[in-house]
Amino acid sequence: MGYDVHKIVEGRDLWLGGIKIDAPFGLLGHSDADVLIHAICDALLGAANLRDIGFHFPDTADEYENIDSKILLQQTVKLLHDKGYTVGNIDCTVCAEAPKINPHIPAMQHCLAQTMSIAPDAVSIKATTTEQLGFVGRREGMAAYAVALIIKQL
Repeated sequence: MGYDVHKIVEGRDLWLGGIKIDAPFGLLGHSDADVLIHAICDALLGAANLRDIGFHFPDTADEYENIDSKILLQQTVKLLHDKGYTVGNIDCTVCAEAPKINPHIPAMQHCLAQTMSIAPDAVSIKATTTEQLGFVGRREGMAAYAVALIIKQL
């Protein structure tokens, strides 16, 4: 299981699930701050007992500053392959009050599947709000949860 949170800020592009979404704000982070990809990376790494995204791609390392999170996801999948695993499927939930996520889900599924070299129907993405409660409800940040199934190759 993976979980990630990023603060909403003005003046940055909003990257979510590997695609750029038209919005008047973006997410703050050392990389492109794609909260969904970061949660997926943590889920995959955790399933293979490979620690977490911060261990492999620290936010103190210059080479990861403003990096496209799809590159981090590709490198995560390679770490799994090196340990003898393949990605089975991913189930995700994005928590955001705005913008509306549902219209972008098919594009995100396609992008993530292509990035991980799996079928688009192996990537489930759901969207929810927090009914205006908490930091998500106050539009201070976004959160994402992901669960990954990995398969050990014999």
